[in-house]
Parts: sequence; C-alpha cells; structure tokens
Amino acid sequence: MSVPAIALDGVHKWYGPVHALRGLNLEVRPGEIFGFLGPNGAGKTTTIRCLLDLIRPQRGTVRVLGLDVQRHSVEVRSQTGYLPGELHLDERLTAAQHLRLFNRVRGNRADWRYVTELAERLRLDLDRPIRNLSLGNKQKVGLIQALMHRPRLLVMDEPTTGLDPLMQREVFALLREARDAGATVFFSSHIMSEVELLAERVAIVRQGRVVEVAVTDALIQRALRRVFVRFREPVDPRPLANLPGVTLLEQAETDGRAVTLQVQGTMDELLRALAELPVLDLDTERPSLEEVFLAYYAEEEEP
Repeated sequence: MSVPAIALDGVHKWYGPVHALRGLNLEVRPGEIFGFLGPNGAGKTTTIRCLLDLIRPQRGTVRVLGLDVQRHSVEVRSQTGYLPGELHLDERLTAAQHLRLFNRVRGNRADWRYVTELAERLRLDLDRPIRNLSLGNKQKVGLIQALMHRPRLLVMDEPTTGLDPLMQREVFALLREARDAGATVFFSSHIMSEVELLAERVAIVRQGRVVEVAVTDALIQRALRRVFVRFREPVDPRPLANLPGVTLLEQAETDGRAVTLQVQGTMDELLRALAELPVLDLDTERPSLEEVFLAYYAEEEEP
C-alpha cells in the first residue's frame, strides 16, 4: 500500500479561546487532485499552514510525503510547491528577480527554461516590477514559484484568485499536467465550479472537522435531483409523490400537464411509474457541487 501524500490524524489547533481545528482527520492519496472545501473560518488555511509546519497544532500528527512535518520540516518544504491565499511579494523586484531568488533558496533546482515556458503560458512579463503588476499577474508569479521546481506535492490556497477565465483554464491544465507527471495536488477553493471541474476527490470541512470525503461525481450523484415532467394530458401527481424518495415540488398551472419533482437516491421507482403515464417530455437536473456543499451547512443550521 502506498504511503499517503498527506495524512492528518486527530489534529487540534487553538488560537487562544478559538478552537480552529477540532480533531481533524484527512488522508490524500499520492498522485491525485484533491479539493478542500469550506467557508471562511472553517479551518482550511489553518490546515494548510499545519501541513507545511508554518504553525503547529497543539494535538495530533501531521505527515506529508511520509514524513513527520515537525521533524522533517525543511525536507517537506523542499519537495512542496506552496501558493498561499495571501501572497506577499517584494515590490522592489521584477518578477524574474523574485523567481530567481526563490530558485536560489531552493538550491537552483528549477530549470529556467521551464520558468520562461510557464510565464509564456500564463502571459506574464517577467521583466516588469512587482509593484506594477495587477492582482492577477501577481498571482501568476505565485503560481510559477510553486510550480517551477516540479515538486512532488502542490499545496494551493485559492489558486485562481484574480485570474480571468482563460487563465483559469490554463492553470487547470498546468495542475493536471503536474498530476500526470506524478505530483499530488491539494487545493482549497470557495469556487465550486472549479473544484467540480478539477478535483477527483473532495473533502468538506465544517467548524474544524472534515464532515465528508468523497469522489466528486459520486458526491453530486448521491444528492437530490430535480425532475421536470410534461404530460400529453392532465395527470394527478399525488401517486408520484408517494413513491420512496420522491417529493412534489411544484405543479405548473397547465391543467395538470406539468410537474416538478425532487428525487433522493435512485430514480428506478419514479421511472417505472412514469412509464405508465402519458409522458410528453422529461428533463432532470442534477445539483451542482455548490448545492451539495450548501446542503451540509443548511443541516448544521436547522437545529
């Protein structure tokens, strides 16, 4: 069995009276793109900082690439590319000078030809001073410094901040290429559509705990679906609403010729019932990852 790229076991972190991580457990497999979801204050950034030994938890263990991050902090960081959520760059330097500084700190491990290739793909002028760059272009500098030494692990906190849709797609391509070359990608985001497009598995974190880890598609498929049905003639929808997992959401004002249903679980029973009715058209809508995500927080607020 392969060693997990990331393994957190029973991690607790307090900031004074604030209990930021409450026994957080998480395991990320080597060679996967893993999304880490949660609202502001859920513990995403705290978790990432614990991964890199930038802060230390009061309890629990953190292992990255099979290494204890506190005992092997330098080695872990040398094999990791990190893009922080709050990126701070030296405004006096050009982008190229900044990246060369990063490269020297890492023992000149990066091939500068790869740096220029990344800059071309991200449309970044390396000769411009940092102070003259837009937020999006500063983000590109951060992305290049994380990718340039071809690390075994990429840890990215909101990687597409400030980027236009074209550049977001290019970043997705770069992360997939890194994965295909053997790297593990761990990224947090609040943009559900990009997590849905990019991540193979996701973890949902709530109040410092991981409440769900699932294959992205399976998480969405398991959630509720909406079904829109139009009939050739008026139909009483109440028998449909009595089926297991089926709820009547709306009956359009078309003399009973249209209905909206909500289905939890499989649609087998509903489809068998509809086969006996004069169905003119049927359309289904699966929830987005955002709807699934929000459902977890709705459940939290109900009590």
